[in-house]
Amino acid sequence: MDVKALLHAHPEWLAHLESADGPDLVLPADRVPELLRLTVPHEDIGAVLATRPEPGSGQWWLAERCVRSLVSTMGSLGGPPFFRPLPDLGPYFYVHVFLGAVPHTLAYHRELGIAPEVSWATLADLGRCMAVHRKRHGHGGLHAPFWLMLHARGILYALGRLQFNRDTLSASVGEAVRAAGMPAGPGSPALGVHIPDFLGPLAPAACDASFALAREFFPRHFPGEQVRVMTCGSWLLDDQLGAYLPDGSNILAFQRRFHLLERFGDGDMLGFVYGEHAGDPAALPRRTRLERAIADHLAAGGTWYGRLGWLPF
Repeated sequence: MDVKALLHAHPEWLAHLESADGPDLVLPADRVPELLRLTVPHEDIGAVLATRPEPGSGQWWLAERCVRSLVSTMGSLGGPPFFRPLPDLGPYFYVHVFLGAVPHTLAYHRELGIAPEVSWATLADLGRCMAVHRKRHGHGGLHAPFWLMLHARGILYALGRLQFNRDTLSASVGEAVRAAGMPAGPGSPALGVHIPDFLGPLAPAACDASFALAREFFPRHFPGEQVRVMTCGSWLLDDQLGAYLPDGSNILAFQRRFHLLERFGDGDMLGFVYGEHAGDPAALPRRTRLERAIADHLAAGGTWYGRLGWLPF
């Protein structure tokens, strides 16, 4: 397969990959213990091992340069171009890319003094994103490879129930934060807050623990970044949910932590909640209170949104 021909539709990305310098790709043939540690679903392990790129092939060349792209921007908020969808290379191509990056990510974490349990909890999102892909599509693959670039480059960390990524405030959020009297504005250091799937209820106590860990972790390991604000953009912050869910729900408790700002899109609500059953809004399952709320609102002609919010660090 002519891999470079596949990249001609993305000339900027191809130019970046061809210029990226860094380590040679190393992909041991037997990685079962590591795959299990990365929570790769058991039904995918055999297929991942069977699709390992052959040294000297076009896929090996591209995987090596993708790893170099990650390593060359390790720790930098100014990241490389996002990985593009490449279905012709099979469902597990980017799994091999992230496996190739693992030793370099762990080395960066060690330099910062990050505990191994935090490193592995963070990198375990590889397996979780494979489980999300199966939930969304009913077959193996890797959901949103561009998202895992943050993990591999030392930008995002899993701290208990929640994940946090190093970031800066956008113009609109920064102005809102400044108007609220916070000592921050557009471009100021910030943390993005994320709620991973497959980690159980969004219990207030678990969230309290995660926020406490973040307030300790980031000043210790990134002391040069004076974070004042955390932000979140999610369908979970759509305040219309308050009309359907009981006052004591975990989702509403999470919402109340944030100062809510503008709406955007729908936050991929249906994909997150219903997975592969999200295709027909008129036939959505109503198995839980949340599913009934979402489906009933749509059936009544309503629209769901993603919502931005912030809270003090």
